[in-house]
Amino acid sequence: MNAHQTTSLLISLAVVVLLARLLGALARRFGQPAVIGEVLAGVALGPSLFHGAVSDVFFPDSVRPLLGALAAVGVAVFMFLVGLEWDAGLIRGSGSLAASVSFSSILLPFGLGAALALYLMRDHGTADRTAFMLFMGIAMSITAFPVLARILTDRGMAGTPLGVLALACASIDDVLAWSLLAAVVAISGSAGPDQWRILLALPYLLGMLFVLRPLLHRVMARRTAGGLTPTLFACVLAGLLLSAATTEWLGLHYIFGAFLFGVILPRTGTERLRGAVHERLGQMSNTLLLPVFFLVAGLQVDLSGLDASGLGDLGLILLVAVGGKFAGAFTAASLNRMPVRQSAALATLMNTRGLTELIVLNVGLQLGIIGQELYSLMVVMAVVTTAMAGPLLSRLLGRPTGNDPAGPTGSADSAESGKTPGRAAYGPAAEPAVKEV
Repeated sequence: MNAHQTTSLLISLAVVVLLARLLGALARRFGQPAVIGEVLAGVALGPSLFHGAVSDVFFPDSVRPLLGALAAVGVAVFMFLVGLEWDAGLIRGSGSLAASVSFSSILLPFGLGAALALYLMRDHGTADRTAFMLFMGIAMSITAFPVLARILTDRGMAGTPLGVLALACASIDDVLAWSLLAAVVAISGSAGPDQWRILLALPYLLGMLFVLRPLLHRVMARRTAGGLTPTLFACVLAGLLLSAATTEWLGLHYIFGAFLFGVILPRTGTERLRGAVHERLGQMSNTLLLPVFFLVAGLQVDLSGLDASGLGDLGLILLVAVGGKFAGAFTAASLNRMPVRQSAALATLMNTRGLTELIVLNVGLQLGIIGQELYSLMVVMAVVTTAMAGPLLSRLLGRPTGNDPAGPTGSADSAESGKTPGRAAYGPAAEPAVKEV
């Protein structure tokens, strides 16, 4: 890397950090998660405005591969933090209500998304029709657990029966969605001629769960009293990167390895260590790495050529994404005798997609499952479905009564969003500490 590239990269990073922070704060002023402003910052710097003049000045072609590498590290760290805070207790204690709402809010939009893919194939389809249909179903089914947790915190709902139920449903959704996405990645043949490596995925998973996890538990249990030392932190960081690299080598995406390494870190007796890991990684990720990811994602969004046909496709995408998710969750909640307003509020919360959707869309774009035009439309869908949650909840449940919405940022600032106080009226019995990452 020469001096010119170094200078351009440093200037680019400064622009990204400051603009993401500015628009993230502006989004919070309007009662939106900061992820909305940060995504819009990436889109504003991309080719959608001024025919790419801004992006050409601040982000020349010579630095874009470097920004892409930083974005990949940011996504890996984010997925590790999601895994770190994912609580299996939410699923074990969720009961039939959360399970039925989760499955319904996955299956209906998945089916509708796969059906919509048959129509979209005429203009946006790729060579692998099966992977395209499955991917569109998954993209319509996503719920963003971190953004949902932030919304609940800002509204003072994190410990309410409805809030606990929403977190349990989103947690189950996460497991189902990531499992389905892993299957689609495997089907797409992203490993090329080395597709046989995917056969090693099961031994890898078993080794992580039944060999490495107990080993980590013994090591971290002995280190609890001494806190998070530089050596232990370096080992955790190296572990998440190696796990991510392994799943990438296997023919899966690196996000799965990073997520799994976060999941297997022991919970019992290591709360202090896990909190310290979250704090150290979260600050750098939220301030620098994730804004770079938003930029890289935004640079691939081009809405400048959107015509009547594109607007029609966008309308159908929004109809399927919003309607399918809402109808699935609302119907299941109503059949379980939840009040109408509570059922509608839960369905609204399940419609939040945020950063999780962007990660899924980027996987699809990188693997060639979707093209740039459809990717751009799907990013708009992710922004709209996340932005609508706050206003709809205010209409259904009244104004928020919780924390200051000008608190930590939504994509991603890792402020604690509270603990659930005991057994809820219709939610899990677990008492998870849910953090937004």
